[in-house]
Amino acid sequence: MDIALQRELARLLAMLRREGRQQSGLDRRLVPSDNATAYRVAGMVEEELGREVVGWKIAAMKEGLQRQLRTDQPIYGRVFAPVVESPASVEHARLCSPIPEVEYQARLGVDLPPRNEPYTLAEVTDAVASLHTGIELAECRFVHDAAFPPLPAILADGAGAGTIVCGAAIPDWKKRDIAGQEVLLTCNGTLRRKGTAGEALDHPMVPLTWLANELSRTGIGLKAGQTVSTGTLTGMLRPKPGETYVADFGPFGRVTATYV
Repeated sequence: MDIALQRELARLLAMLRREGRQQSGLDRRLVPSDNATAYRVAGMVEEELGREVVGWKIAAMKEGLQRQLRTDQPIYGRVFAPVVESPASVEHARLCSPIPEVEYQARLGVDLPPRNEPYTLAEVTDAVASLHTGIELAECRFVHDAAFPPLPAILADGAGAGTIVCGAAIPDWKKRDIAGQEVLLTCNGTLRRKGTAGEALDHPMVPLTWLANELSRTGIGLKAGQTVSTGTLTGMLRPKPGETYVADFGPFGRVTATYV
């Protein structure tokens, strides 16, 4: 896939984001040839949009979700401004195949720039200024129909990155049982899903370390102040207008998102 086609795809994806709409399928000549090309296009989308990258999303840390997302490795995408504080209200009609994903969100206190040696889990943990409860309101610029394009097209679109809804910072999070804390997701008061970080991704610092090394390897790096949504604990659901989702993290607090 030559640079002209990469730029054409980036302009298309940026336009869809600006206009808040989807399309069915993708011209075969615009499907990136591999994941590396797809991630380069995602960087071009950032250039085309001219919007601030306030964070990143991570998905598919373990095999079960990898199968659902048609990948054999974790994936990531840029999150554009703004980060929204809980409780949040969003217009369902303006979102593209929205999915509420309950996630821990890590806010960096220092840069993690590209370097030759890999970052260790301890180094990445020390770089985190605060760990928050949260919900990622994921989206996709492609309609989920029979023409849904291959994974590289989705990666070029930011791996389904949408809006981060951020809850309260967890006090003394390094001393708390983050991995073992059960999280409940309710919809209009009815329990829909539950899960733990231990089951879904071992611990939020594990995917964060993976991302730090991926962005280091590709010359991008992480920046102080960015918020990273570290992966869903409760799978994926399709919301409807009028539904309110509450993620209950027990002693860590609650996060609320309403689709109006």
